[in-house]
Amino acid sequence: MLHQSQALELVSADNPQVGTKRDTDTTAGASAGGVAGIQPGRDEIPTPRDIHSVGASLVSKPSGEGTTSGGNPGNPVQRVFVLDKRKKPLDPTSPARARKLLKKRRARVHKLVPFTIRLTDRLLEDSVVHDHTIGIDPGSKTTGIALFRDTEVANTDTGELTTDRTGLFLMELNHRGSMVSKKLGQRANYRRGRRSRNLRYRAPRFDNRSRPKGWLPPSLQHRVDTTMTQVHRFQKLLPVTGIAYEAVRFDTQKLERPEITGVQYQQGELFGFEVREYLLTKYGNTCVYCDTTDTVLNLDHVVPRAAGGSNRVSNLVTSCIKCNHAKGKQPVEIFVTNRARLARIKRGLKQPLKDAAAVNATRNALHRALLTTGLEVQAFTGGRTKYNRTQLRIPKTHALDALCIGHIDTVTSYPAQTLDIIAMGRGSHQRTNVNKHGFAIGNPKTRAKRHFGFSTGDLVKAIVPKGKKVGTHVGRVAVRTTGSFNIRTATETIQSINHKYCHLLQRADGYAYYQEPTAIPHASQDSGVFTQTRRNLPIAQLR
Repeated sequence: MLHQSQALELVSADNPQVGTKRDTDTTAGASAGGVAGIQPGRDEIPTPRDIHSVGASLVSKPSGEGTTSGGNPGNPVQRVFVLDKRKKPLDPTSPARARKLLKKRRARVHKLVPFTIRLTDRLLEDSVVHDHTIGIDPGSKTTGIALFRDTEVANTDTGELTTDRTGLFLMELNHRGSMVSKKLGQRANYRRGRRSRNLRYRAPRFDNRSRPKGWLPPSLQHRVDTTMTQVHRFQKLLPVTGIAYEAVRFDTQKLERPEITGVQYQQGELFGFEVREYLLTKYGNTCVYCDTTDTVLNLDHVVPRAAGGSNRVSNLVTSCIKCNHAKGKQPVEIFVTNRARLARIKRGLKQPLKDAAAVNATRNALHRALLTTGLEVQAFTGGRTKYNRTQLRIPKTHALDALCIGHIDTVTSYPAQTLDIIAMGRGSHQRTNVNKHGFAIGNPKTRAKRHFGFSTGDLVKAIVPKGKKVGTHVGRVAVRTTGSFNIRTATETIQSINHKYCHLLQRADGYAYYQEPTAIPHASQDSGVFTQTRRNLPIAQLR
């Protein structure tokens, strides 16, 4: 092998005497030009802490450095994933070193998002890798995921052990559970309409089908599946040895009535009442919209069912027939113009709990799914996460919550950017568009998903040389059979781009990717007050 510069020298990997076990002690025999067992490119130039941490899990720390500190981002960008020549995961590296490896032709681009390189002259057996952990903060709409490495440090004076955590990669996964539920409801309505017209379609049989143990509705199972998809993908990009997740558990009755205790859990709000009788008593047999009393009263949804409102008694009010029909599907803020009346109606409402219920329902299913990975799985409470985040003075985001899971004393650094992933799906099996009654309209859809070498969801780069759309556009493409594509960037949608100007960057995988800045402490505040900005950056700035 030709001589390399110090910036590219990988002492441990190029040394045939270095073993392949994680954290193997290779500090003996270190030369003056490098430290055996240290890969400068993996963590930049070796520090004294690196010299001690490679050979053992306990590292000596000078006195005075054991104080708990906040996560001031020391790494300005996300780390770059590295694979060996056989696509086995190695330790991640910095973007600067990845550029040098690509320039020297020692590596090639394996994947654009998340950015991954594959070395052409390195094997896992000739490299030293460290233990990494995936942190997961489950949520109903957004799940935070963080990749980090923990190091146990011993204070030289007191001998006290502390855990230092280094955040390597942050991402937030946006679920589409509400869209799944909406589509299933539409399909059920279409089928119900066909059955009522006595067409040649089978009768409903969903009521007499047994469900397996642990079955979840599709909208909830989607949250588990998309989370596991990201876990499996990161297992292929990083030497992961453990998973730490927040076992979220909400007391939904406590959220509604903080004073509830004992037998009151069995005696709900309607104890001793029927729904209609309860509401008539609550609102004094009066229409809440016009104060009419001498008429027939209906039950109206304050948050319309069409807008996601539930049948909970807290979302129901008494309304006369005239007001009920006039309101229809309008939000109450638009229908009620009197501010005092609107405030009075809203005071009778309670916070929606469907997000808390979704997290509660998927908690055990996610735990069982994580166990199938064969990794060490640890569950921690949300209180522990909040305590860590508060003590370390780290802002509140889904990704940073995932970083603060578990038992830690210090967060040394975390990336200044977070990868925002949106679940988009892989297309539709429906061959025709339908109207609101379920009847087919328009021409049948083509069965071919790929046109002119592109399919909807591909990440492309379009260089338009002339015209109103001149410039370079990078984003997610929507294909058409005519060859005139739409490209959705982080800020806008560019329509009617000819396929000849498009260059494929990455094939569609069911997700859309955007980069956003990570919330950091305010530069002028030391009291734990932070500012948080969320601004989507063009996908081109991922690298």
